Amino acid sequence: MAAATGIGLWKRELQKLADELGIEIQVCHFPPGTSKWNTIEHRMFCHITNNWRGRPLVSREVVVNLIGCTTTEAGLHIRSQLDENTYETGLKVSDEELAELALERDEFHGEWNYRLRPREKLVAT
Repeated sequence: MAAATGIGLWKRELQKLADELGIEIQVCHFPPGTSKWNTIEHRMFCHITNNWRGRPLVSREVVVNLIGCTTTEAGLHIRSQLDENTYETGLKVSDEELAELALERDEFHGEWNYRLRPREKLVAT
């Protein structure tokens, strides 16, 4: 059994979405360690850090409100909200389930770049 807390669960659920919507879903992950080059993160997180000014982050609500109240004179307004949904833990995706995905890896770094095609719906007779 592959642990579903990682990429296996992500791929399985994306496959369900592709099947449901009848569309191909293209996925392009950033390789590990590349977020340091993400200009959006640099432009946004420096303002969040300035807004934080070392105040104690005593609850999730404080963090969400702090992020959501971040603005700049240039017009940046960050929105945030707390996701209070309950998510099941310990889910497993079997190797058989992963093998059934309609996954096509790209030639260039197929571990990070791939597409999930909708699977044919079986018609009950």
